[in-house]
Amino acid sequence: MTALVIGGAASGKSAFAESLCAKFPPPRVYIATMQPFDADAPVRIARHRAMRAERGFMTIERYTDVGGAEIPRGASVLLECFGNLTANEMFSGADTDAQGAADAVIGGLFALSEKSANLVMVTNDIFADGGEYDELTRQYIALLSDVNRRAAAMSGEVWEVVCGLPQRLR
Repeated sequence: MTALVIGGAASGKSAFAESLCAKFPPPRVYIATMQPFDADAPVRIARHRAMRAERGFMTIERYTDVGGAEIPRGASVLLECFGNLTANEMFSGADTDAQGAADAVIGGLFALSEKSANLVMVTNDIFADGGEYDELTRQYIALLSDVNRRAAAMSGEVWEVVCGLPQRLR
Protein backbone atom coordinates (compact mmCIF):
# COMPACT_ATOMS: atom_id res chain seq x y z
CA MET A 1 0.00 0.00 0.00
CA THR A 2 1.19 3.50 -0.83
CA ALA A 3 -0.47 6.48 0.85
CA LEU A 4 0.04 10.23 0.70
CA VAL A 5 -0.95 12.42 3.64
CA ILE A 6 -1.14 16.20 3.15
CA GLY A 7 -1.92 18.93 5.63
CA GLY A 8 -0.96 22.37 6.83
CA ALA A 9 1.35 23.22 9.69
CA ALA A 10 0.27 21.59 12.98
CA SER A 11 -2.74 20.00 11.24
CA GLY A 12 -2.19 16.55 12.75
CA LYS A 13 -0.87 15.06 9.49
CA SER A 14 2.22 13.52 11.13
CA ALA A 15 0.27 11.82 13.91
CA PHE A 16 -2.24 10.49 11.38
CA ALA A 17 0.53 9.20 9.09
CA GLU A 18 2.16 7.43 12.05
CA SER A 19 -1.17 5.83 12.96
CA LEU A 20 -1.57 4.59 9.37
CA CYS A 21 1.92 3.11 9.33
CA ALA A 22 1.57 1.61 12.82
CA LYS A 23 -1.24 -0.63 11.52
CA PHE A 24 1.31 -2.56 9.49
CA PRO A 25 3.50 -5.29 10.96
CA PRO A 26 7.14 -4.56 11.78
CA PRO A 27 9.69 -3.71 10.77
CA ARG A 28 8.67 -0.05 10.58
CA VAL A 29 11.09 2.57 9.32
CA TYR A 30 10.74 6.32 9.71
CA ILE A 31 12.75 8.28 7.15
CA ALA A 32 13.30 11.79 8.52
CA THR A 33 14.35 14.49 6.06
CA MET A 34 14.89 17.53 8.31
CA GLN A 35 18.49 18.68 8.28
CA PRO A 36 19.81 19.87 11.65
CA PHE A 37 20.59 23.49 10.72
CA ASP A 38 20.25 25.22 14.10
CA ALA A 39 21.54 24.59 17.62
CA ASP A 40 18.16 23.30 18.84
CA ALA A 41 17.81 20.71 16.07
CA PRO A 42 19.91 17.91 17.66
CA VAL A 43 17.75 18.06 20.79
CA ARG A 44 14.51 17.93 18.75
CA ILE A 45 15.88 15.10 16.62
CA ALA A 46 16.87 13.05 19.69
CA ARG A 47 13.42 13.61 21.24
CA HIS A 48 11.67 12.58 18.01
CA ARG A 49 13.88 9.48 17.63
CA ALA A 50 12.99 8.37 21.18
CA MET A 51 9.26 8.94 20.59
CA ARG A 52 9.36 6.96 17.34
CA ALA A 53 11.31 4.11 18.94
CA GLU A 54 8.59 3.83 21.60
CA ARG A 55 6.10 3.40 18.74
CA GLY A 56 8.18 0.68 17.08
CA PHE A 57 9.90 2.76 14.38
CA MET A 58 13.57 2.60 13.44
CA THR A 59 14.64 6.09 12.29
CA ILE A 60 16.84 6.79 9.28
CA GLU A 61 18.00 10.36 8.70
CA ARG A 62 18.07 10.88 4.93
CA TYR A 63 18.14 14.42 3.56
CA THR A 64 18.40 13.66 -0.18
CA ASP A 65 18.28 10.56 -2.37
CA VAL A 66 15.68 8.79 -0.23
CA GLY A 67 15.60 5.96 -2.75
CA GLY A 68 19.13 5.08 -1.64
CA ALA A 69 18.06 4.46 1.96
CA GLU A 70 18.82 0.95 3.17
CA ILE A 71 15.66 -0.44 4.69
CA PRO A 72 14.91 -3.92 6.01
CA ARG A 73 13.19 -6.27 3.59
CA GLY A 74 9.41 -6.06 3.84
CA ALA A 75 9.47 -2.89 5.95
CA SER A 76 6.66 -0.41 6.23
CA VAL A 77 8.14 3.03 5.63
CA LEU A 78 6.97 6.45 6.79
CA LEU A 79 8.64 9.30 4.90
CA GLU A 80 8.42 12.75 6.45
CA CYS A 81 8.27 15.14 4.71
CA PHE A 82 8.25 16.38 1.12
CA GLY A 83 8.63 20.01 2.17
CA ASN A 84 12.07 19.32 3.64
CA LEU A 85 13.05 16.73 1.04
CA THR A 86 12.14 18.99 -1.88
CA ALA A 87 14.08 21.93 -0.41
CA ASN A 88 17.04 19.66 0.32
CA GLU A 89 17.11 18.39 -3.26
CA MET A 90 16.60 21.90 -4.66
CA PHE A 91 19.36 23.49 -2.59
CA SER A 92 21.74 20.55 -2.15
CA GLY A 93 24.37 22.06 -4.37
CA ALA A 94 23.95 19.28 -6.93
CA ASP A 95 24.09 20.59 -10.46
CA THR A 96 20.37 20.16 -11.17
CA ASP A 97 17.62 22.55 -12.14
CA ALA A 98 14.25 22.63 -10.40
CA GLN A 99 12.84 19.91 -12.63
CA GLY A 100 15.88 17.76 -11.88
CA ALA A 101 15.21 18.21 -8.17
CA ALA A 102 11.56 17.18 -8.63
CA ASP A 103 12.63 14.16 -10.64
CA ALA A 104 15.13 13.21 -7.91
CA VAL A 105 12.38 13.31 -5.27
CA ILE A 106 9.93 11.29 -7.38
CA GLY A 107 12.60 8.80 -8.41
CA GLY A 108 13.38 8.28 -4.72
CA LEU A 109 9.70 7.71 -3.95
CA PHE A 110 9.37 5.07 -6.64
CA ALA A 111 12.54 3.36 -5.37
CA LEU A 112 11.17 3.37 -1.80
CA SER A 113 7.82 1.99 -2.93
CA GLU A 114 9.60 -0.89 -4.68
CA LYS A 115 11.72 -1.67 -1.59
CA SER A 116 8.97 -1.45 1.01
CA ALA A 117 5.89 -3.46 1.79
CA ASN A 118 4.00 -0.25 2.59
CA LEU A 119 4.89 3.40 2.09
CA VAL A 120 3.23 6.33 3.85
CA MET A 121 4.41 9.75 2.67
CA VAL A 122 3.80 13.10 4.37
CA THR A 123 3.69 16.46 2.59
CA ASN A 124 2.83 20.04 3.38
CA ASP A 125 -0.06 22.12 2.12
CA ILE A 126 1.55 25.53 1.63
CA PHE A 127 -0.52 26.62 -1.34
CA ALA A 128 -3.47 28.54 0.12
CA ASP A 129 -2.09 31.78 1.54
CA GLY A 130 -1.94 33.73 -1.72
CA GLY A 131 1.12 35.72 -0.62
CA GLU A 132 3.60 37.34 -2.97
CA TYR A 133 7.06 35.78 -2.93
CA ASP A 134 10.44 36.23 -4.48
CA GLU A 135 11.32 34.15 -7.54
CA LEU A 136 13.21 31.45 -5.64
CA THR A 137 10.31 30.89 -3.24
CA ARG A 138 7.84 30.74 -6.14
CA GLN A 139 10.09 28.17 -7.78
CA TYR A 140 10.12 26.08 -4.57
CA ILE A 141 6.31 26.25 -4.27
CA ALA A 142 5.90 25.15 -7.91
CA LEU A 143 8.38 22.33 -7.36
CA LEU A 144 6.62 21.06 -4.22
CA SER A 145 3.29 21.27 -6.05
CA ASP A 146 4.71 19.13 -8.87
CA VAL A 147 6.08 16.58 -6.38
CA ASN A 148 2.73 16.43 -4.55
CA ARG A 149 0.75 15.85 -7.77
CA ARG A 150 3.11 13.13 -8.95
CA ALA A 151 3.15 11.44 -5.54
CA ALA A 152 -0.66 11.51 -5.39
CA ALA A 153 -0.78 9.86 -8.81
CA MET A 154 1.37 6.96 -7.59
CA SER A 155 -0.59 6.54 -4.32
CA GLY A 156 -3.44 4.14 -3.73
CA GLU A 157 -4.69 6.31 -0.88
CA VAL A 158 -4.56 10.09 -0.54
CA TRP A 159 -5.54 11.77 2.73
CA GLU A 160 -5.89 15.42 3.74
CA VAL A 161 -5.73 16.31 7.43
CA VAL A 162 -7.39 19.53 8.58
CA CYS A 163 -7.71 20.46 12.27
CA GLY A 164 -6.73 16.91 13.21
CA LEU A 165 -9.50 15.42 11.06
CA PRO A 166 -8.33 13.09 8.27
CA GLN A 167 -10.40 13.09 5.09
CA ARG A 168 -9.83 10.38 2.51
CA LEU A 169 -9.58 11.90 -0.96
CA ARG A 170 -8.81 8.59 -2.68
